[in-house]
Amino acid sequence: MLNKSKEWSTSSDDLHFFMRVAALSSLTEVARELGLSLPAVSKRLASLENKLGVQLVKRTTRRLELTQEGALYAAGARPILDQLAELEDTVSRQSEVLRGSLQINASFGFGRRHIAPLISAFARLHPALNIGLQLTSQPLNWPESGIDIDIRVGDVPDSRLIARRIAPNFRVVCASPDYLERHGVPERVEDLAAHNCIVLRQHESDYAIWRFSSEGREIAQKVQGSLTTNDGEVAMRLALDGHGLILRSWWDAHEAIGNGKLKQVLTRYQAPSADIYAVYAHNRQIPRRIRCFVDYLSHHLAANALMLHQER
Repeated sequence: MLNKSKEWSTSSDDLHFFMRVAALSSLTEVARELGLSLPAVSKRLASLENKLGVQLVKRTTRRLELTQEGALYAAGARPILDQLAELEDTVSRQSEVLRGSLQINASFGFGRRHIAPLISAFARLHPALNIGLQLTSQPLNWPESGIDIDIRVGDVPDSRLIARRIAPNFRVVCASPDYLERHGVPERVEDLAAHNCIVLRQHESDYAIWRFSSEGREIAQKVQGSLTTNDGEVAMRLALDGHGLILRSWWDAHEAIGNGKLKQVLTRYQAPSADIYAVYAHNRQIPRRIRCFVDYLSHHLAANALMLHQER
């Protein structure tokens, strides 16, 4: 039961804080994100639990788990924060200044190379906006994640969310010239069975199946190799070091192909596209800061995509 003393009150800062705790499931990660010490974060959580008169999380050796009361509090906090965001947005429309908080999620490699620089530029244009970037390879759990915009590459968007395609993308098969000299150049998709393929093992269940199309024909080829990883940058490093063939996004591979460190093969086949989406929750009114940032991403990534297409 909630503490009903006259001194009890909860601020929007408390709600934001707890939503980050619920999303990250680690006080260490919360401390790192907020730039606080671990004791300060623990003290703040304990203070919030004391205010409410309930235990919000169960602390285990590895992570935090929400109690029933914690899950209820997180579920109730989200619509309150959304309403506050809508109110801030309505008020801020009286000026050109974007205010409030914008929490963004992106994959590690694409987030570092392409999203982070755009966030930096956007932040210079809107200094009153508080922006957070979270990098992860795991699918988000909406709406408990506390994320406003999720930048997805190649994933099929959840139909319950708004998904805006902000840039085209395609995949290519490539390898180092050294590897191809030692093992030969594959001419057909079926030739991949005889090659060492660097497999990117992520949350997709059929990660060892590479799919292609050619002249209206669909081809699925099971691949294997001595090296696997769940990180795209590691896979690129292994390919550059001459360990095998890789199926990778043109956004990631174009520079190495352009300078000759990698060579594209199987060019008459087309791999499924891996388009880039900005995904966000359905709201009665999309906050202006979300719309402006997605427009900014779409404009700059589309320009980059055109440049990359011309390079191809």
